[in-house]
Amino acid sequence: MADQSVRGPTGYDPRTRPASPAAKADLLALNGMGSFDWDLDAGIYHLDEVGLEVFDLRADEYDGRPTSLAGRVAQEDGLRLDAAVTLAIQAGHLSFAAYFQVICRDGTRRWAHTQGRILRDEQAHPYRIVGIVRNADEELAHAEAMRTLGADRRRQTDFVRATTEALARALTVQDVINVVTDSEGLRRFGADGLALGLVEGTTIRLVAATHPPSPALRAQDDFSFTRLDDRLPLAEAVRSGRPQFVGDQDELCARYPRLRPYADQMGINAGAFLPLIAQARTLGALGLYYADSHEFSTEDRNICIALTSAVAQSLQRAVLFDQEREFATTLQTTMLPRRIPRISGGEVAVRYRAGRSGREVGGDWYDVIPLPHGRVGLVVGDVEGHDSHAAAIMGQLRIALRAYAAEGHAPSTVLARASRFLADLDTERSATCIYVEADLETGVLRLARAGHLEPLLRHRGGRTSWPAVRGGLPLGMATVFEADDYPETRLHLNHDGVLLLCTDGLVERPGQDIAEGMDTLAEALQSGPLCAEALAEHLCREGCGRSGTEDDMALLLLRRTAAPGGRVPIRAVQHIHQADPEGLVEARAVLRQTLSAWAATGPISDIELVADELITNSLVHTDSGATLTVELLGDARPRVRLEIQDSSSEWPRRRVPGETATSGRGLLLVDALAERWGVQPLGSGKSVWCEFPLTPPLSPAADGSAERGRTR
Repeated sequence: MADQSVRGPTGYDPRTRPASPAAKADLLALNGMGSFDWDLDAGIYHLDEVGLEVFDLRADEYDGRPTSLAGRVAQEDGLRLDAAVTLAIQAGHLSFAAYFQVICRDGTRRWAHTQGRILRDEQAHPYRIVGIVRNADEELAHAEAMRTLGADRRRQTDFVRATTEALARALTVQDVINVVTDSEGLRRFGADGLALGLVEGTTIRLVAATHPPSPALRAQDDFSFTRLDDRLPLAEAVRSGRPQFVGDQDELCARYPRLRPYADQMGINAGAFLPLIAQARTLGALGLYYADSHEFSTEDRNICIALTSAVAQSLQRAVLFDQEREFATTLQTTMLPRRIPRISGGEVAVRYRAGRSGREVGGDWYDVIPLPHGRVGLVVGDVEGHDSHAAAIMGQLRIALRAYAAEGHAPSTVLARASRFLADLDTERSATCIYVEADLETGVLRLARAGHLEPLLRHRGGRTSWPAVRGGLPLGMATVFEADDYPETRLHLNHDGVLLLCTDGLVERPGQDIAEGMDTLAEALQSGPLCAEALAEHLCREGCGRSGTEDDMALLLLRRTAAPGGRVPIRAVQHIHQADPEGLVEARAVLRQTLSAWAATGPISDIELVADELITNSLVHTDSGATLTVELLGDARPRVRLEIQDSSSEWPRRRVPGETATSGRGLLLVDALAERWGVQPLGSGKSVWCEFPLTPPLSPAADGSAERGRTR
C-alpha cells in the first residue's frame, strides 16, 4: 500500500484535522472488526489491536506508516487495492471496499477485507479515511470460489478493459449507444437485454433498447418518456443514486407493477438498474435484463458498477461534444448564405460539412452572387484556423468580397480588394479563395485564384480535368508582401458541363498525398449523376464518407444547362487550354455541333479547317490558351463569324513558304477560304477573325428573333 498515490491528481496538500465526533462514533460502532484511521496529510495509518491481528503484526512491529504494511499484502492484491483507493478518491466516491490477501509471518496466506469512508473538506479535497479491516477466513467458501474463478475474473477484467477502450473512442451520444447495445456490449455485461435512459429536466428519455416491446404494448403503456417520480426502476435508480439488483420476476413485478406486461412479453426474469453518475451529476440510468432468475454475486455487481461508471464518463463527454458540435455548426451555417439565388442557364448546388472537431469552428465558406447582365459570381474560400476568430473573419470577408463583386469589378480586382480588406482587419490570419465570374449564355468563365485549390471541370461526355488556373498568394498575405496582383484565367463551360469549386477538406486526408484525394474526387465527379443537387450529394458521400475526414469542407457545383425553351444560341464560346491535349478535339466538336444546330449549309469543311488552323497557331506561337467564338450574323445574308483570341499582342505575319516547308501556310489558307478576315487588338492580346457565307434558309430556331449573345 502506497501513501502518495492517494493524494489526487491536483497535487492538493490536505490539512491535518481532528477526528469529528461523528467519525469517532462510527469507529466505536465497528464491533468485532479492526479499525483504521488514515491521516492523508501526515501519512499516518493508525491500526487498533484487532487491525494489527488482521495483518498478523505485533504493536512493536508497526510504525504507523502505510508502506510498512506492504510486506504483509500480496503484491498483486496491493496494486489492486491501491488502484481501488486512488480511483475512489479521484472519482469523488464516498467510500471504497476491497478484498485482499495477507501474507502471515509463517508464509501462509489468508483473505482479508477492508472498507473505508473518505472524508473531504469544504473544497471537496480528501484529508482523511476511516474504516475497518477484518479477517475474511470465515468466508472460506467465498475465498475458495474467488481462487477457482480466477480465469473468470481475468475474463471479466478483459471485458471491462475492452468496453472502456471502445467507449474511449466514442465521440457522440450515438457512438456510446452503439457500443453498449451491440452484441459485444451485451456479452460484456452478461445480460440478455439492455435499456438506456437519459435525464431531460424532470423526465427520463429512453434513448436505446435492445429488445423494444411490441407496438400494442407501447400503445398501452409507453416508457419512451417517463417522469422521475414514476414508480419505475430507471427512475428509482436516478432518484436514489444507488444500483438496484432484482433476482427474480416475482420480486421485479412486486416492486414495479407496471413492468409486468413487459416482463411477460419480453421474458424478463431478473434485472439490474444502475444510475449513470459522472462528477456527482446523474445523467440517466442503465437497465440490464436477464431471461433467467439471477443471483448477483459480489463480482457480478462490481463488474456492472465498473462498466456503468465507464458508460457514464463516456456519456458525459459525448453530451458535451454533441452540444459543442451543434453550437459550432449553427454558428458556421448562420454565416453562410441562407439561400442560393436561382440563375438562368444553369444549376448551382452547395454543401458544407463540419469536421469532427467538437466546438472548433472552421473558416470555410461559399457564396453565389448575382451580377449585372445575367452573369453570376461564384466564391469558395477558407480562412486559416479552426476557431471562433476564423469564423468571424470569414463572415466579414464573405460580405466584403460579395460587395466588391456586386459592384461589377473583374475577378482580379475583386480578389485584390478582398486581400487589402483582410490585411486592414489587423489580424494575422490569411485566407485562400477562388472567384469565378460565369457568363452562362456564352459559357465563358473568368477565374482568379488566391492560393486556393484549382477548379475541377467535367466536360460533355464525362471527361474530367483540372485546368491550370494562374493564381497569387492567399488573401491578406498578398497585400503584406505587396503582391496582390491576381492574374485572370478564362475557361469555357459547355452545355451540361460542370464546374466544381471546393476547399481542401474534400481531398486531404491525414497520411495521404493530396494527389490521391484529387484523383478520387475526379473519379467521383466523372461517375456522378447529371443533376447538380444529386451530384453534390454523391460527392459528399464519396469524399466526406471516407474515414479520416477531420477538416471542414465546402463545395460549390455549377452545371450549365441548355438554353431555355430549346432555343438555339446565336453564339458559342470554347476555351482551349494550352496544357489540355484534348482541348482542340473538343473545340472541333463544339464548332461542328453549333453549325449543325443552326442547320447551316455552306463551306462547313472550310470553316472547320480554318478554325483548326487559327487555334493551332495560337497554341503553338503564344504562351497561353486560345478562346474560340463562333457567331451567327445577319438575316437576309447569313454568315458565320469565327474569332480566335489569345493573350499575345504580336500580330500574325503572312509568309510565303517554300515547296518543302511543313508550316507557314496558315494565313494563306485563311485568305483563300474565308470571305473576309482581319486582326483586332485587345487590351490583353489580340483577336483574329474571319467570316464565311452561309446558304439560306436557316432553321427557324436560329433566326434573327433569337436573343443575341453579348459581345465583349
